[in-house]
Amino acid sequence: MVRICAVVFSLALSANAWGQLSLKKLVLKPKEVYELKGTDILVVDSLILHESSTLVLNKLKANNFIHAKVMVFYKGSLIDGSGVIGLKGRKGHKGNSPPNPCTDGGDAAQGIEGTYGGHGINVSLYFSEIIIHGPVTINVSGGDGGDGGDGGDGGGGGPGTRICKGGDGGSGGNGAKGAYGGNSGNVTFTAPAIPELRLMLGEKVIVKNYGGNGGLGGDGGGRGLAGLSNVGNTKLDGKVGKKGLKGQDGIKGKPGSINFADK
Repeated sequence: MVRICAVVFSLALSANAWGQLSLKKLVLKPKEVYELKGTDILVVDSLILHESSTLVLNKLKANNFIHAKVMVFYKGSLIDGSGVIGLKGRKGHKGNSPPNPCTDGGDAAQGIEGTYGGHGINVSLYFSEIIIHGPVTINVSGGDGGDGGDGGDGGGGGPGTRICKGGDGGSGGNGAKGAYGGNSGNVTFTAPAIPELRLMLGEKVIVKNYGGNGGLGGDGGGRGLAGLSNVGNTKLDGKVGKKGLKGQDGIKGKPGSINFADK
C-alpha cells in the first residue's frame, strides 16, 4: 500500500454553469460503473474505487475536475476520459448493370468517409492523500478514427450481339479516406509529495494519453464485368472496368501530457 499525505486540504472552485457534484463519500463497488452527468466537477471527501470499477468522466465537457481529500484505488480500477471511437464509413453505391445489349455498365460511387475519433478529456485531480492497493488506470486517450468506406463495385456491361460489341464494365468507386484519430487529453495532478507520486507512474498509476489511430482508407471498388458477345467472338466482347483507388489512411491524433503541481 502506498500513501501520500498532507495536513491541510484547501479547495477553491470558481462558479460553473454546470454546477458541481459535492459528496461526503463516493464508493464504487467491484465492477461498478459510475458516470458523471450534468457536471464536470466532482468534490468529495473520500473517493474509493474498488476492484475493476470505473469512474466515467463527463465526455460532453472538454475539461473535468476531481477534488478529494483522499483517493483510494484498488486493482483494475479506472478513470475513463477516453474519446469515442469513430464509425466506419459506408460502402459506395454499386454501378448499374443495364440489361440492354451493347450498353456500358455504370461507374460506382466513392465510399463514404468514416467519422472522426473523439478527443480525450482533460482531467485535473486535486487530492491530499492517495492510497493505492492495486494499479489504477487513467485513460484520456483519443478515440481511433473510423475506417473509410470501400468504393462500390462497377456495374457489368450489357451483352454483345451479332451487330454490336458487348458493353464495357463500369469503374469501381474509390475508397474513402480514413478519418482522423482524436487528440489525447491531458492529466494534471495537484497534490503533496509530487516526487513520490512521479515514482508511481507506470506501475501504481498508469496514464494512457495516446493519440487515437487514424482510420484506414477504404478499398477501391471492384471492376465491372465486361459484356460478352453472344456469338463467341471475343473481338466483340466489351472491356473490363477499372478498379477503384484505395483511400488514404487518416492521421493519428496528438498525444497528451502529464502535469504536476505541488499543493
